[in-house]
Parts: sequence; C-alpha cells; structure tokens
Amino acid sequence: MLYYFLYQFIYQTYGRGGESIFYKGLNVIQYVTFRTAWATITALLVSLLFGSKVIRKLADLNIGQEIREELSEEHHAKKGTPTMGGVLILGSVFLSTIFWARLDSLYLWLALGATTAFGLIGFLDDYIKIVKKRSLGLTGWQKILGQLLTALVIWGCLYWVANYPWNLSIPFFKQTAISDYGQAVTWIYSVPYLFFIIFVLLGASNTVNLTDGMDGLASSVTFIAMSALTALTYVASDRRWAEYLDITHKPEAAELTVFCGAMVGASLGFLWYNAPPAEVFMGDVGSLAIGGALGTVAILTKQEFLLPFIGGVFIIEGASVMLQVGYFKFTKRTTGTGKRIFLQAPLHHHFQLGGWKEPKIVFRFVIIAILFALLSLSTLKLR
Repeated sequence: MLYYFLYQFIYQTYGRGGESIFYKGLNVIQYVTFRTAWATITALLVSLLFGSKVIRKLADLNIGQEIREELSEEHHAKKGTPTMGGVLILGSVFLSTIFWARLDSLYLWLALGATTAFGLIGFLDDYIKIVKKRSLGLTGWQKILGQLLTALVIWGCLYWVANYPWNLSIPFFKQTAISDYGQAVTWIYSVPYLFFIIFVLLGASNTVNLTDGMDGLASSVTFIAMSALTALTYVASDRRWAEYLDITHKPEAAELTVFCGAMVGASLGFLWYNAPPAEVFMGDVGSLAIGGALGTVAILTKQEFLLPFIGGVFIIEGASVMLQVGYFKFTKRTTGTGKRIFLQAPLHHHFQLGGWKEPKIVFRFVIIAILFALLSLSTLKLR
C-alpha cells in the first residue's frame, strides 16, 4: 500500500481541486490494470536484483539438491545445486503486492496467507530433508494435515467473514454463474463446499510439486498459467466484463489481479536463474506455495472448474503419477507382479528415459501449457 501514501502526498501537495498536472498524472495509479502491470514489473526486477544474492546465500548454507538414485545420470549431475529458491519467489511476490495493492481486501490477504501457509509446509519439508539430512522430510500425512488445516482456515474465513457465493460456476453453463441464492443456500451448500475446497487446494499444490523436476519446467508453466489466471481474475472482478461474459462477478477479487501479476513477474524472474542449466531450484517451498496460490485464487474468483484448463500441464503430470501408482498396485494384487504404464512418473521422466533431452521436454511442455492457457481464455465466451 506504499503507492497509496505516495498518492495521498501528491494529492495533498498538488491536487487541490484536482487541476494539478501532478495529480492528474498520478491518478492512473488507482486503476487495477496499471497496478497489475507494475506489480509484474516490480516482482520481476526484485527477482533479478536479489536472485544472485539468494543463490549465493543458499550455497553458503550448503542447501543443495539431493537426487534420487533411480533418476538418470543427467539428473545426478545436478546434485548439490542450491535449492529452496522458492523463497525468492515468495519474497518478490510479497514485496510487489504490498507495494501496489490496496491492503483492505480480505481476498488479497487470504491469497497471501494461503501462499505463505503452503510455502511454510514446503519450507519445513525442504529444511528437514536438506539441512537436517533426513531423506524423507515431512511424512505424507504431515503434509496433508498442514494442507487440510490451511483449507479449513480459508473455508472458515469465507463462511464467517466474506460474502462468498457457494455456487459452482461451471464453464459453458451461464446459469451456474448466478450467485444470489439467498442465505438458506449458504447453510445447505457451504459445508459440502469445504470438501471441494480441500480437493482443489491439495490437487493444485501437489500437482505443481510433482511438475517441479526439470530445469525451468515448473517456473515456465507457472508463468503461463498465472498469466491466464490474471486475465480471468480481472474479468471476474469487473462488473461489465462479468455481465458480458456471464461469469460470477467478484468485485472483492480486484486486488487479486495485482497479486496474480506479482506471481507472473516473480516466476519469470525466477526462470532467469532456473533456465537450463539451472543455477537454483525452487524446492517444495516454491512449488507448494505456487500450487496453493493457484488453487486459492481459483476458489476466490469462482474459476475452480477452469483450473484444469489453466494448469493443464500440472494436471497431466499429477494424473500420470496416480495412473502409474494405481496400475502398479492393481497388477501386483491381481497378477503378483506390478506393471508400469510409463517408464517413470511423473510424465516428464518418462520422456527423458525415452531418449528426449531435457530442454526439448521443457519446451514442448511449455507449448502444451500455452495451448491450455488459450483454451481456458476461450471458454469465457462459450457460455
């Protein structure tokens, strides 16, 4: 909200009566589109300026990537590369958002809080694995418990504090965008909606985490997905666009556009250092936080059913793991010998073991991510 104090200073100094050229020039700061653009630029610059310092600090602390034995030799060459670089993404997002957003938005604080909570879970997991040298980090149930508690807190804030519509806004069906169902429906649907929130948040955070396995893959796909989500958040928060496109109007979500813009800039800035050959990895602290941010913004803007389109690559990666594990267990139980669908999951490792070079895999996944992002935007006018 630092921009607000600057705005007030110029107004009080030069803007009496609104005729000052300084006031008129600075008046553009109040518009969400302007602040979103500059939040993106600010986060990008913060990432670029402090990236090298963060990497050196991580190296000094011996926070290096551990590589699983079953991975390829190409991956084993990366052993010791600084990880937990997700702190750079989180720092850039927070600084940029606080500078450019109006801080009186509950939805903004929910997004920041959820991102922090998921990032903290990832930080603890990374810290235990790398610093404490305990190979498993947090157990699966410990991670899930932390994610469940975060989902419960978000639901509680939406139920008791926010004026949140509990309808399911489904693409292609404009009637589902109606949100004024009355208080009775709040009681009927709010509790079952908790399970939907849990599904969205756990799915988003864990699929991004699974995708983070190659230089530049998760950060580049995040940049594309967050760019699409920024556009969707903006149209959902603007009454004219929401009515024209028959989507749920969420004026409270306006400042989320600034947050999404900051995520776009931070992921692009991180990609500068994460591009192959990577100088730093984001670690669970970054991937879980990004997934939590994606899921939370989708929930707050009623875009949950568009999330599989927005983050299609993340969904494919997560589905490949579930299919692999499920099929292996099924065949082992029925035939006595576990069989695989893929050479290795997540899917990017399947292609790598199939002979594809890492940059080729990343670039092709990026192309697919762009197609999914365009598909998500195309659904806006298909209601």
